[in-house]
Amino acid sequence: MMTFTLDAQRIAYLTFDRPDLSVNLMDQAFTDQFTQTVAEIKNTPDLAGIVMLSGKKTFFAGGDLTSISQVNDSNSNAFFQQVEQLKSAMRTLETLGIPLVACLNGVALGGGWELALCCHYRIATDTKSRIFGLPEVTLGLLPGGGGVTRMTRLLGLEAALPYLTEGTQFSPSEGLAAHLIDQIVATDAALLPAAIDTILSHPESQQPWDKKGYQMPGGLPSSPALQQRIAVAPALLRQKTRGNFPAPIAIISAAVEGASLDFDTASRIESRYLVATARSQVAKNMIETFFFQLNALRQGKFRPKGDANKTTRVAVLGAGMMGSGIAWACAQQGLPVVLLDTTLALAERGKSFTTNKVAKKIAQGSLTEAQGRSIEACIQPTADITDITGCDLVIEAVIEDREVKMALLASAAAQVADNCIIASNTSTLPIGSLTAHIAHPERCLGLHFFSPVDRMQLVEIIAGSKTHADTLATAFDFVNQLKKLPIVVQDGRGFYTSRVFQAFIFEGLHLLSEGIPAASIENAAWLAGMPMGPLAVLDNVSLTLIDQILHQTRKDLTAEGVTMPVHPAEDILKTLLAEGRTGKASGHGFYDYDKGHSALWSGLEGLYGPPSTLPLQDIIDRLLFSQSLEAQKVYESGLISHEAEANIGAIFGIGFPAWTGGTLQFIKHYGADTFNARCQVLAQLYGDRFLPPTAVPNNPQPIRSEHDTA
Repeated sequence: MMTFTLDAQRIAYLTFDRPDLSVNLMDQAFTDQFTQTVAEIKNTPDLAGIVMLSGKKTFFAGGDLTSISQVNDSNSNAFFQQVEQLKSAMRTLETLGIPLVACLNGVALGGGWELALCCHYRIATDTKSRIFGLPEVTLGLLPGGGGVTRMTRLLGLEAALPYLTEGTQFSPSEGLAAHLIDQIVATDAALLPAAIDTILSHPESQQPWDKKGYQMPGGLPSSPALQQRIAVAPALLRQKTRGNFPAPIAIISAAVEGASLDFDTASRIESRYLVATARSQVAKNMIETFFFQLNALRQGKFRPKGDANKTTRVAVLGAGMMGSGIAWACAQQGLPVVLLDTTLALAERGKSFTTNKVAKKIAQGSLTEAQGRSIEACIQPTADITDITGCDLVIEAVIEDREVKMALLASAAAQVADNCIIASNTSTLPIGSLTAHIAHPERCLGLHFFSPVDRMQLVEIIAGSKTHADTLATAFDFVNQLKKLPIVVQDGRGFYTSRVFQAFIFEGLHLLSEGIPAASIENAAWLAGMPMGPLAVLDNVSLTLIDQILHQTRKDLTAEGVTMPVHPAEDILKTLLAEGRTGKASGHGFYDYDKGHSALWSGLEGLYGPPSTLPLQDIIDRLLFSQSLEAQKVYESGLISHEAEANIGAIFGIGFPAWTGGTLQFIKHYGADTFNARCQVLAQLYGDRFLPPTAVPNNPQPIRSEHDTA
């Protein structure tokens, strides 16, 4: 796991090399051996210095998230003792009075960066990758291995907080500019000679905070320069986190409290805050979804079992907002795209989206002129459908109208080879019905991108009843090729994300129809952690589109002999549309939009009877429970196969609050019995749609991999 060797110059080499994993991991076994090795180093006389090295391709991945996620009331003290044991050994190394140098040959995140911080000098191999930092806050945790205590003393409170409360990562060059890295070398082979030179030229070394007369950069929390900023920091942070994330406020507390105390006391305070955040349900939610489940998805654990063909040329049918975004996503990865619309002018206008994105990135310095021109050259605007011949993937991205989509898909299928994949970007219409008249239904599926495509990571892959596994595997790899997140769902009206999304907006309209003030609904959604309220969401996607979806759904169900009950949403939409209020694009919807400013339409007040009131928690629960209940129904029906895909789909597709870990993790957050009991109460008060599902997730063994580190 680690070795301790000496050279002829009495320089000690502490090499981390976990034999059973591809990365170095900080767990109890590491802590025990590290403690023993440090004791051996301490008892070795006449050392000239110490070099920390890695036997892996990277320096150190971080802490053991499996054990951290299992911290609870019964074992929290043992966890605290383990953390203190590790930090005591780190403190021993940095106070030996001899130079301690970290050779950073790659990733040093979380606990790995904390090991580097206990060194007096940090030397890194030159790379543009952002591979250093303390991302614990993104998993609901606090950097408790010395990260808070050392970063604040190294940089000062103000400069350190973005790295701590936002998890900001940085490259070697950025670290050098911020005085977090001391030297950059060109290759890994140059690391050790540079470390030896550093040791020989600095025979006596101390951390800045251990030197006599040390003063914290920027001053202590009690200094006039910081007092005012610190006083308002919790309020600003609460505004940002809405009180749903305990880790950022714990980090600020540990930093401010520890800054005025001696190092060892500050370090113990930090450890106690780490234990508190690790015990929180929010941390357990975020670790499960944003680490274990997201990594499983990215590692291809849910990839369809088929043989994929690499996508080399794409046709996008429709150069509107969605089509233009899809074309940009393809071109950005060097994929040639034929962008088709009814006129060349419309197709060229669609390409201008990419032209404008490229110009902006060139101005920002994130693209060179040559790179920008290469991206633009990938897109061929056209009004001639024969230009799509030779494409191996066609994506239709026109209005949510069954007849229009069916006709366009059939026309496209007639132009391409039999092995070309035909995809629709529909958000609600069953794929089987859209591709019923295509000769080879096994090559058809849905590829549901989310708006705006350039910012949204998720893509929902919809498998029709006849879609071949090879088609699904090719689509899955294509989404990865675009550097987006693929989830696979089975065919059915609304699929997964649209059903959950509709549950959210329709519950908002239910509340509005009951006389709940629009501001109360929107604020409750914001406090719950949604990106925006259901009425603002409706304005953004357009009331016309939602009305069109409802109309198409009613028409389809009627044709199937199914009676669709009238939803309050239909009456509300009809009222607003009659007033010409179609959404944000027109400047008027549930909100009025004027030169970048927005305000709820005054006409909403009293539109549905006298204003009514409900407990805030009831409004919040109705908005969140409606989504989780719908997700559970989809999961039970088999339309989505993995809890991970349900959680990730809800968070990355429709903005379900990150602190919950996702729609199904939210149920686990409550616990089955408590969740069911709350559902019964909501059903009695507000309607049978809140009746609990037949079964809630039964806490199966979480997904784990060898990279379970932070």
